[in-house]
Amino acid sequence: MPEGDTVWLTARRLDAALAGRSLLRTDFRVPSLATSDLSGRLVRNVAARGKHLLLRATGGLTLHTHLRMEGSWHLYRPGSRWAGGPEWQVRVVLVTAEQVAVGYRLPVVDLLPTAEEHRVVGHLGPDVLGDDWDLDRAVANLRARPDRTIGAALLDQRSIAGLGNVWRTEACFLAGVSPWTPVGEVPDLPGLVRRAQAMVRAGARGGHQVTTGSARPGEQHWVYGRAGRPCRRCGTLVRRLEQRRSTQSSPGRGSPGRLGGPGERGPRGDVRHDQGRRGSDRRGAHRRASAGGGADVAVDVVDQDGRITAWCPTCQPGPVPEPAADLPGIRPGRGGLTPGWPPAGGPDRG
Repeated sequence: MPEGDTVWLTARRLDAALAGRSLLRTDFRVPSLATSDLSGRLVRNVAARGKHLLLRATGGLTLHTHLRMEGSWHLYRPGSRWAGGPEWQVRVVLVTAEQVAVGYRLPVVDLLPTAEEHRVVGHLGPDVLGDDWDLDRAVANLRARPDRTIGAALLDQRSIAGLGNVWRTEACFLAGVSPWTPVGEVPDLPGLVRRAQAMVRAGARGGHQVTTGSARPGEQHWVYGRAGRPCRRCGTLVRRLEQRRSTQSSPGRGSPGRLGGPGERGPRGDVRHDQGRRGSDRRGAHRRASAGGGADVAVDVVDQDGRITAWCPTCQPGPVPEPAADLPGIRPGRGGLTPGWPPAGGPDRG
């Protein structure tokens, strides 16, 4: 799933292309919005709130989308070929005189009154990229559940909006804590959160998710994506496990599901932030909105997918779930995944 800085950059580029321009044609290829039409409306702005995208149009309507695991937005010049995937994966088309914005594989597409945006983003915690970022509130949200593991807590968008797997994995490493450390036992929780927020902001400014200071391939991160390889700091083999979180949904909401068929990753477009990964693809339950903004406005619950956690047992001492069977890792010196690596009793077990 895209990190908050990736969604923020998507919003920024869509805003630069569409804000202040009239929509000449719109096409919503979603059953609940099949008859909706924003043609003739002016795009006021496009903004990100956590991992949500909000396109606000004149007339008091907001187009709310979420990329989840497979969604992406692309920008094209009128008349150019769309390269984001098969035609049947298109969910939204927004046409102006200068640009065509195409949303592919978007699992969440809603139209709702702008005045009611709180119904889809009001549950979110402080946004790491928002003007209203509040460190004290973010820390208080995390401490409200002191027995929860820090790795899971950092991904709860109700506590902090915009953090994803890359940043929480690297933040835990830099703080020297195991991802399974209870929140109440993290030595310097404000410092960990402050560092995570600073990394996300740096990623948004530079357009690259780098935590080591080196943008060279294979050197961007300390432990993320380095399972089975030596820790860049101490040499211990980096391990990875799946850190699951229980699915929570709002009472009375519909069942989860995606719109359309299975996603495929297409060629990169002008604006494409599709970071879909294999594996768990559970969605939070939500209800659909009508163009008139009736009662059935989507309320997105916390993303509760399983997450692969990488960590260095030496640099990040602390609790580890048992039995601690590693997921398939990368054998040092080789490029592919090797089932059963690292071997039982290997140096990373100490």
